[in-house]
Amino acid sequence: MPDLTAQTLLVTISGEDRPGVTSTFFDAIADVGAEVLDLEQVVVRGHLTLAMLLTAGEGHERLRTVLTTVGRDLDLKVKLKSGTGDSRNRRSGRAAVVVLGAPLRASGVAAITARIASHGANIDRIRRLSRYPVTTVELDVSGADVDRLRRELAMESSVHGLDIAVAAGGLARRGRRLVVMDVDSTLIQDEVIELLASHAGREAEVAAVTAAAMRGELDFADSLRERVAALEGLPASVLDDVRAAVQFTPGARTLVRTLKRLGFTVAIVSGGFIEIVEDLARELGIDHAHANRLEVRDGILTGRLVGDIVDRAGKADALRRFAAEAGLPLSRTVAIGDGANDLDMLQAAGLGVAFNAKPVVREQADTAVNVPYLDAVLYLLGITREEIEEADEADGTPTPAPPIPTP
Repeated sequence: MPDLTAQTLLVTISGEDRPGVTSTFFDAIADVGAEVLDLEQVVVRGHLTLAMLLTAGEGHERLRTVLTTVGRDLDLKVKLKSGTGDSRNRRSGRAAVVVLGAPLRASGVAAITARIASHGANIDRIRRLSRYPVTTVELDVSGADVDRLRRELAMESSVHGLDIAVAAGGLARRGRRLVVMDVDSTLIQDEVIELLASHAGREAEVAAVTAAAMRGELDFADSLRERVAALEGLPASVLDDVRAAVQFTPGARTLVRTLKRLGFTVAIVSGGFIEIVEDLARELGIDHAHANRLEVRDGILTGRLVGDIVDRAGKADALRRFAAEAGLPLSRTVAIGDGANDLDMLQAAGLGVAFNAKPVVREQADTAVNVPYLDAVLYLLGITREEIEEADEADGTPTPAPPIPTP
């Protein structure tokens, strides 16, 4: 049990960073017999800030002298403040608030921090998760009602053009997860049904129905049957042509590769077609794939489907099934999608992410990502860009060149 009456010294050191600064200070105070109660250090653009909470018993005054001398020798500013006891315990209600901006403007950060303060919560720590292709910071907050804070910050997100995710902190932030993604316009940039329809000369007609269904204006199952009917008579070989034409969303490979390194289970569910989806899963090493199946007779598409339709309820059922197979509670699941048929899945998951989604989806999801990089989802989970790149370098995976900033 810490002695709450012991004399302590709060030390704040700042100045130009260089190798050996921290070790020099600790080598000097080691001879005083100082005990370290708390310690934090950050370096921003070569500027060091090092904070230490120390106690040295009867050597308190000698400790002050040693710290001042070392600071002067290293040309660093040293601020000392005497007190008693350890750092106060953080309040309950731990939350991680992740903010993405391209760019991240000071006005947005001001609004978010003010909203956190008016909520009655405290920001205990801030760190940067990425500097490109978006700027991402994570705020470690205590004293928060996670659900209420998420709703409050959602208002600032829309006003300031930022993406904000609020999740429970502490152990809830760590550990294995299941991540389930939609495919069309999420994992890939395309709508497969439209690529197929282009071979039948009916792309515009099918695209209009797809757009209405994704906005939630049409029943998905009925609209899918209507669109699939337009494929009647096409040779099954067009599936190979379409698979060759499909383009992954920027960051998709990085997202899946990083999740697998972490030991996460990754799944894709689609209102599209298993004939395409299975190949995508195989190529990326995804664990599960669930989608509709086209009926083929004598090498020709009949314009009908085989089996139950994978609609919004079917996607949510698949998420629950995959979670059960992985031995994970729904609180440890993440769902990513863009259309109205993803809503049940997004709401069932512990964290539902609307990716460049339709307005109806952004309004109902836990958070939204509105930049065209799928690996930005990693930042919502507290994973930094540096960690991603270091892992790529360690196993020889080429790291993509930084994108050209948008003016």
